[in-house]
Amino acid sequence: MSLAGAALHGAPWKSAAVTGGAVAATSFGLGVILPGAASLTWALCLGVSLFALVAAVGAISRPGAGDRVTRQARSWALRHPWRFSLYPSLGAAALMYPVQLVIDGEGPFGAALDALQGGVAVYLITAVLALTMKGRGQSSLPPGR
Repeated sequence: MSLAGAALHGAPWKSAAVTGGAVAATSFGLGVILPGAASLTWALCLGVSLFALVAAVGAISRPGAGDRVTRQARSWALRHPWRFSLYPSLGAAALMYPVQLVIDGEGPFGAALDALQGGVAVYLITAVLALTMKGRGQSSLPPGR
């Protein structure tokens, strides 16, 4: 987990927050305008999911940027996308739990199950995107040249 945290050190947090907030506001706004019920819980959980996805993918999109430790951690994240994806997905699930518990009014077990489902979605999407970017962490030259 410390390597995944180090890889997320240089994540684009401002961009992730703006993206998550804009998507949450748009989702809730469209729910109010369009026919049907607007769900604040759905909008907030969608915003949290996109916040985690943008931060995770942005962190590993430039493996050569940052200090030596960050570069090595990002290279590790690209070589181990399934392990790296655990960190953002657990963070997303932890942020979704109070939203489900307080705003949606679910019990502690129902909120935990819904937050876990959201975390699994973030895990799978982040891992698949990291798999597609796996070639960015590899050098085109053989070692020693």
